[in-house]
Amino acid sequence: MRLEPFSEENAEILMAELDEIPFESFSVEEPFLKGYIPREEYSAQMVRIVLGGLQEDIFAVSDFSARLIPPANWNAQWESRFSPIVVDGKCTVKAPFHQGLKRTRFNITIEPRMAFGTGHHQTTYLMCRALMQNQDAVKGRTVLDMGCGTGVLAILAAKLGAAHVYAIDIDAVAARSAYDNACINRISRRIETYCGDASLLQMNKYDVILANINRNILLQDLPTYSRSLRKGGMLFLSGFFTEDRPALEDAAGAAGLHPVSEDAMDGWCRMDFMKE
Repeated sequence: MRLEPFSEENAEILMAELDEIPFESFSVEEPFLKGYIPREEYSAQMVRIVLGGLQEDIFAVSDFSARLIPPANWNAQWESRFSPIVVDGKCTVKAPFHQGLKRTRFNITIEPRMAFGTGHHQTTYLMCRALMQNQDAVKGRTVLDMGCGTGVLAILAAKLGAAHVYAIDIDAVAARSAYDNACINRISRRIETYCGDASLLQMNKYDVILANINRNILLQDLPTYSRSLRKGGMLFLSGFFTEDRPALEDAAGAAGLHPVSEDAMDGWCRMDFMKE
C-alpha cells in the first residue's frame, strides 16, 4: 500500500485502521506499508472498505496490491535480527538468546515477537529515559502503560520500584507478549496485562501514565488520561514528531495538565505533564 504523503506516523495510523483484518505483521518500506496475512484470511474487499474510510485530508493510499509469497517463519527471521539496546548506559533491553552482555543497572529480557515496543524505536528509548529520570515519581506508585506492546516500559517501571503496573494494548498478541515478558523478568506479580483501549481506564486510579502511541490517538484520549490520573500525577507522552508539540500541549492544557519537561531524538518527541 503506497501512502501519500508518507510518514512513519501515517503508517502507524494505517496499521491501527487495519486492525480488524487479521494481518500477522507489517513492515514499513517508504513509501509503502506491507502487510502479511494468511492467504485464506485475505479479503481485498475488506481492505478497500478500510481504505475508503480514511480521512484523505491527513493521508491517502493511492493503490494496493497483493501477491502470494513462499511460506517462511517470519518471526524467526525477524527475531534473528533483533539486537540488544542500551539506554543511556543504564538500561539494557535484550532477547533470551543474547548471552555474555555487560550488565547495566536495569536489565530487561523480552521475546521479540514482532510486537511494538522492543526499544529500538526512538520513542521507546525516550520513554525509558524519562522513567529512569523520574524514578522518585514511579517508586511505590501505581503506573499505567497504555499501548504497552511487548511491555518494556511496564517492566522497567516495575524494576524501578512501582507498587503495581497495569499494561494495556489494543492488540491481543501484544498484551499476551507483555504478560509473557513480565514472567520472564520475574515481576509478573506486580504487572497486570489487558487487551483493550482507553475505555478500560479507571478514573483517579493512577499516579503515572505512560502513553507511547501516535498523535491522533493521544489527542483523542488525553481527556481520559487526565481523568484517570490522581492529583499531582505524571503523564509521559511520546509517539509523535517535534512539530506536533503545540497540538499536544494545547490538548493537555485543556485537560488540566501542565507541561513539566520534554525530550527529542531524530525528530521524535516526548512530553511530560503533571495533573494540577
